[in-house]
Amino acid sequence: MTKYLITIGLETHVQLKTNTKMFCGCSLKFGAEPNTNVCPVCLGYPGALPVMNREAVKFTVMSGLMLGCAINRHSTFDRKNYFYPDMSKDYQISQNTHPLCLGGGVTVQTPQGAKRVRINHIHLEEDAAKINHYARFSGVDFNRCGTPLMEIVSEPDLSSPDEAMAYLQALKQILVYAGVSECNLEEGNMRSDVNISVRPEGQEQLGTKVEIKNMNTFKGIYAALEYEIARQIGTVMRGGVIVQETRRWDPDLGETQSMRSKENAHDYRYFPEPDLVPVALDEALVAEWRAALPELPAARRERMVAEYGIPEYDAGVLADAKENADFFEAAARACAPGLGKTVSNWFMTEIMRLLSESGKTVHACALTPAALAELVTLVDRRVINGPTAKELLPELFRDGGMPEALVKARGLGQVSDAGALVAFVDQVLAENAKSVADYQAGKKAAAGFLVGQVMKLSKGKADPQLVGKLVAEKLAALG
Repeated sequence: MTKYLITIGLETHVQLKTNTKMFCGCSLKFGAEPNTNVCPVCLGYPGALPVMNREAVKFTVMSGLMLGCAINRHSTFDRKNYFYPDMSKDYQISQNTHPLCLGGGVTVQTPQGAKRVRINHIHLEEDAAKINHYARFSGVDFNRCGTPLMEIVSEPDLSSPDEAMAYLQALKQILVYAGVSECNLEEGNMRSDVNISVRPEGQEQLGTKVEIKNMNTFKGIYAALEYEIARQIGTVMRGGVIVQETRRWDPDLGETQSMRSKENAHDYRYFPEPDLVPVALDEALVAEWRAALPELPAARRERMVAEYGIPEYDAGVLADAKENADFFEAAARACAPGLGKTVSNWFMTEIMRLLSESGKTVHACALTPAALAELVTLVDRRVINGPTAKELLPELFRDGGMPEALVKARGLGQVSDAGALVAFVDQVLAENAKSVADYQAGKKAAAGFLVGQVMKLSKGKADPQLVGKLVAEKLAALG
């Protein structure tokens, strides 16, 4: 049976996190009433002239630097001409001949090992308006029109839906780390055009490319890829011909549907934008922006493993969100060396549970890295025990404060005096003769029950390790 090779390339559109639009001063606040954040520039009124958003250029260059791109010191804008209701002036200001960023790539993990997905270029443009379809009519909302939009065009290096997902997730994480975009798929901050072709194994020339337009969920992209790959292979196996076209994904039917024949660059009649001067970037400015870049997520994972002695899995979970990694590192550095894994355990279990239950981010809760470090240190020094720390954490998460002060104010310090605990152990053994007899009859689990009773009698303040040792000694002495 003939084996088919899959080739996938992605054109990912990312809305940049600026306060105003690309060529005017209109607000980009999400959720505003339709057509309220608009002006003559973004509505395309005759005579209205664009003024470039410097922050959008900066964010695009920063993205390119994070992705290993070469930065074009001389970049220009072009007019991309097309007639459609989402662009009132009948052209989009984009970049065709001299984009801001060239080359670069994203490294993803595959079952065969690390794979470098190359980037062809990154260009900056204005987003189109949003067309909303209703039962009897359609409406155009120009609030989105003019949003700074960065388009990241990959080379056709992806060979499966899983690789496409790995690439998009890694790309999203890098851009969020850089602070250039929220990459919120629900709000349309990140959308992809997906290009797919198939060819028989052994054939060097790529198959005919089909584009699936404007996908805004990872789940949808994965499903559309699976369907389209199966459709194209099925068509070829039946002797049919794949047509170069643009298709749309229908999530309700679970299939792609033809929209139109695929356009080529000459169809858009690109020509230089006459109302904008070229972007000239000097070395000092690019160096300044480079200096502001954060550590790449992959590099941070590797460093965290080496610096704090935590497993790769822990580093992956913690580094997934920059704010979580920042919080963890601040807490771990405030602790004695060797407590990194303990801090990681507390964050990944107790704190992430509280974050999930509250719906907050770690920056929005009242707990500070210093408070977590102090809590971990108190347990490590056996000032308090684990159960007491777990009781304090929700309060610190909700109200803030420092744990040592709470421990002192409430007398929560751990009882580690053997003499004081012996009395508790003797009382528990005397009151639980059946459990003692069960232990002597070979039911070793009874010892755990007795330890629990001592902890209960001490109101959770006893040192669990010392209690276990004393109970074991007393039971051995009883024979």
